[in-house]
Amino acid sequence: MAQSTEPLQGDFWLFGYGEDHRGTPSSPGRVVTLISHSHFLTLHPNLTPPPQPLPVWGAAYHIPPEYVPEVQSYLDIREINGYSIQYTPFQPADASLPVIERCMVYIGLPENPQFLGVQDPDELARHIWKSKGPSGENKEYLFMLEEALNKLGKGAGDEHVEDLARRTREVGKLAEGIAEGTVDDTQVAEEAIKGAIRRVKSESSSHE
Repeated sequence: MAQSTEPLQGDFWLFGYGEDHRGTPSSPGRVVTLISHSHFLTLHPNLTPPPQPLPVWGAAYHIPPEYVPEVQSYLDIREINGYSIQYTPFQPADASLPVIERCMVYIGLPENPQFLGVQDPDELARHIWKSKGPSGENKEYLFMLEEALNKLGKGAGDEHVEDLARRTREVGKLAEGIAEGTVDDTQVAEEAIKGAIRRVKSESSSHE
């Protein structure tokens, strides 16, 4: 994957793999990015890395020349604060279609101050559930991303996204129960203990 800061010339292809940001500057939401296989190997000693780089599912959009200035201006405002322009080949799901050799994609690189790295999934789920901004709720972003990936094609679903969505829904059920008075402090404590047990099991299995 190659990085570029050059202005666009003529038409181009844009690779999309997520939705817009859902949060505020004082309480930013959480959004996805792509990372290189080599960087993944450095993130956490307990992570089990894939044996080779995995394919990333998304959609490629063709931008005709007459719309390039408008689209690039919009993307720079929307993405440039946390993302850098990269180019990558794009293989259509229909293998009979030609590979798009140069497809633009915005990526949050590790050196960006907004790049958070590995986070505890239960804490992340709680943050996503409560975060919202002008674009909407962070949990809506996550649930829409999960649904969109599953609709792209066979094997397009993402295990991490699905697990995080499940945890976030569990946080939501607990929060709604507290608000309605159907969940007491004991149940809240029990859920916290279950989360701690899940983390311990995950760390133990990764050492085996």
